[in-house]
Amino acid sequence: MSLEIRAVPFARDNYAWLLTDPQTGAVAVVDPGEAAPVIDVIGKGRLDLILLTHHHDDHIGGAETLRRKYGARIAGAEADQARLPPLDLLLHDEDRIAIGHDLGEVIATPGHARGHIAFYFRSVPALFCGDTLFSLGCGRLLEGTAQELFDSLRRFDSLPDETLICCGHEYTASNAAFALAHGPDTMALKQRAQEVNALRAQGRPTVPVTLGLERQTNLFLRARDVAEFAALRRAKDNF
Repeated sequence: MSLEIRAVPFARDNYAWLLTDPQTGAVAVVDPGEAAPVIDVIGKGRLDLILLTHHHDDHIGGAETLRRKYGARIAGAEADQARLPPLDLLLHDEDRIAIGHDLGEVIATPGHARGHIAFYFRSVPALFCGDTLFSLGCGRLLEGTAQELFDSLRRFDSLPDETLICCGHEYTASNAAFALAHGPDTMALKQRAQEVNALRAQGRPTVPVTLGLERQTNLFLRARDVAEFAALRRAKDNF
């Protein structure tokens, strides 16, 4: 049995992700920028682990409150520990981390933020990528270079098409508008944009989405080289 995944929306457009191992009952949360929405879901249940992709407050803001309430351990990148809550588990590229019987892989993904990491759980499969990859988009270059983020996205090339992309924000509608304006006029992109607009009109999330669909429609994943990628990122910043 693979991990059960639940999106926990908060603020205007953020997602934390709740992961449960059905065999052991172990529970983890990825990027709890606020504690209250996570507590509303868990209630008097358990929370064993808090996984942090990077240091921005909308991804770590609820971590300490959740640790105090549930006794959960906090895991994050040792390379950025000075800007994270005190870490119980110091993580590095290609480390493994367990949620019950399920084992995840740590992938270093700098570019949006120094020390940014992603978590890949092969059993689902699912990728918790923070602000590195969004549906139809990617993170802004706040602390890194286009080369770094381009290389980070390439780290996902070996993952299977059925991988679920569980990102940190609901940016898909604006990303779709940009893709339609700047990308090739493909049926896959048109269909995805229509689907996104319909989901948002109903107040429903557009993620998770499969990596296979992103490979067909995400201009940043389809960029042939770093020069094309950097030009797309500049254009999106000014869109």
